[in-house]
Amino acid sequence: MPAQRLPGCRSLHVNEDNGRFVLLAILILVYLLCGAAVFSAIERPSELRARGRWNRTLHNFSDAFNVSLQELSSFLREYESAVAAGIRADTLRPRWDFTGAFYFVGTVVSTIESTAPEYLARPPRAAGLGAIAQRE
Repeated sequence: MPAQRLPGCRSLHVNEDNGRFVLLAILILVYLLCGAAVFSAIERPSELRARGRWNRTLHNFSDAFNVSLQELSSFLREYESAVAAGIRADTLRPRWDFTGAFYFVGTVVSTIESTAPEYLARPPRAAGLGAIAQRE
């Protein structure tokens, strides 16, 4: 059965299915725009207050320790890069020692197995047991 055209869509040459798809896409876009506006209205004032407190802290530190704001900002950018790379300030243990790597691998393997389609029919089990059971 061919798709019917909506009465208002005849001049646009849009069938009913495509018209519904376009309407759904427009509604989702409006929903996202409204959500972004609400979230921005709620969070932006708090962000501005936090930025003001941070700038006061930077100026106080700069004055107290006779460090220029440019040098302090440069140091903080380097610190942020180190943190993003996984460098820790405390030297208790490195992030990617054997136990950290083992935890990461276990998390990845168990997540992949639990979301793989062929496992949906079976009850969930540990990743290692799943691999052993498949060989049998």
